[in-house]
Amino acid sequence: MAGVAEVVAGGNGQGAGSNQLNNPIGIFLDENRALYVVDRSNHCVTKWEPGAREGTIVAGGNGQGNNSNQLDSPTGVFVDTKGTVYVTDRLNNRVVRWSKGATVGIVIAGGNGVGNGSNQLNGGFDLSFDRHGNLYVTDDGNFRVQKFLCEGAESASNQFYFNFVLSAFCFLLYLYM
Repeated sequence: MAGVAEVVAGGNGQGAGSNQLNNPIGIFLDENRALYVVDRSNHCVTKWEPGAREGTIVAGGNGQGNNSNQLDSPTGVFVDTKGTVYVTDRLNNRVVRWSKGATVGIVIAGGNGVGNGSNQLNGGFDLSFDRHGNLYVTDDGNFRVQKFLCEGAESASNQFYFNFVLSAFCFLLYLYM
């Protein structure tokens, strides 16, 4: 059933202005109808409130790179009920968490160079969480989906690696659930 389309983000030509997008590739709509857009070629995630004519950068936005305040061709986004933004940082082979209002992100998965180890990604593309706080990442360069367990109990095959940052993150999720 076709309907009338309405521009809700961008629509002002390709660019880096606050009312423009450059290769939007991933989106997330939160419970308040705010739209989060992964702006891949501007290396950031922007938040567009309902009716807004401009977006606000909530992750990245400091040029292409691998510093804690940068992203490199992000592709996927997830936002929790507290406004924490989770981003698949594709060319940095990592998942980064940006607390609400933060100017830097914290690596919670990958970030150990490109590879096929259980603590590595090869171009992670998208992500999601289950109701227990476990993180799922599409690791397309390795032809797999990885599940990073937040309970601290390793799988029977010892398939997943838990670094300190991810364990601390999961512990905090547990406290607030």
